[in-house]
Amino acid sequence: QVQLVESGGGLVQPGGSLRLSCAASGFTFSNYAMSWYRQGPGKEREFVASITGNGGSTNYADSVKGRFTISRDNAKNTVYLQMNSLKPEDTAVYLCKAVMTLNAFRSYWGQGTQVTVSS
Repeated sequence: QVQLVESGGGLVQPGGSLRLSCAASGFTFSNYAMSWYRQGPGKEREFVASITGNGGSTNYADSVKGRFTISRDNAKNTVYLQMNSLKPEDTAVYLCKAVMTLNAFRSYWGQGTQVTVSS
């Protein structure tokens, strides 16, 4: 059974840091590009960051460039999102997504983890 389980969210003050994790199981992890999305209160779901199957290339939304870093450990079937210099506008549910490299029509979503940035 395919599973993506996010963890690491919580309540932090502006300027603080959090490290999110997404643990994958039930599929060949290295064959999938991984992404982070977020959905703030009353907002649409938006792209945050992505990383290729072997970790060779990354991409970021302009709003998080220089503050967030996506990485992956294929030996642990886990993708990470290091978030620094957090702002109130980063408050959202953060979700991870897996997309098969050779068949983009095959994809999976996690349930999400809440990140709240507030003084």
